[in-house]
Amino acid sequence: MIEINDIRKSFDELEVLKGISMTFEAGKTNLIIGQSGSGKTVLLKCLLGLYTPDGGNLLFSNQALETMNDDERRTLRREMGMVFQGSALFDSMTVMENVMFPMQMLTDQDEHSIHAAAEEVIKRVNLMDAHQKLPAELSGGMQKRVAIARAVVMKPKYLFCDEPNSGLDPKTAIVIDNLIREITQEFNITTVINSHDMNSVMEIGDTILLLKDGVKAWEGTKEQIFKTDNEAINDFVYSSRLMKKVKEVYQ
Repeated sequence: MIEINDIRKSFDELEVLKGISMTFEAGKTNLIIGQSGSGKTVLLKCLLGLYTPDGGNLLFSNQALETMNDDERRTLRREMGMVFQGSALFDSMTVMENVMFPMQMLTDQDEHSIHAAAEEVIKRVNLMDAHQKLPAELSGGMQKRVAIARAVVMKPKYLFCDEPNSGLDPKTAIVIDNLIREITQEFNITTVINSHDMNSVMEIGDTILLLKDGVKAWEGTKEQIFKTDNEAINDFVYSSRLMKKVKEVYQ
């Protein structure tokens, strides 16, 4: 579980996060949504420790980040997995080598154990037939599955995904959404996903945080979206005719 309490972040005179509070639960897919410039990427970077908040606090499994010593912070970083928007695979490494890389860098395990762990997650994302291929030989969806395998090979407590469906066709996007949700539930991971994709929100949004101009404009579940009269979430969701039609059918 991750708790964020009154998180604030500014850059020079620009206040980007204006007191955000939220709880992201383990075993659930927690989505952060909002228009470009709403603050969702800055919030994700605060959770990853790439930015230090100017105010408020972050708690990981009830332990405040600001009270952690250097060893505790290093341990926390090893408990985090990250799926980048562009997958961020190493072009010169095979699928197997890409997945093994975090364990080789961050653990003292022997090569046999590392290989076995990588093989397990590659099998889990259904890529065993591609384990010796290079990223350039893979489709966009397959590359994303490699990125997920690499992110979870060290069995993280926390998984962060930045626009995991970016550049994917709708059918492949659903496959990736479902894979992230299944892994989240199987390993009881606290998963936080930045997304602007309403299909993802409605497919796997266990909890949803909507940011608007740096403030929390709405929070709830995908089931509550069609029942709320919150202006901010309605403006975000029903900006397209398609979603207006979906609401009419749902009601």
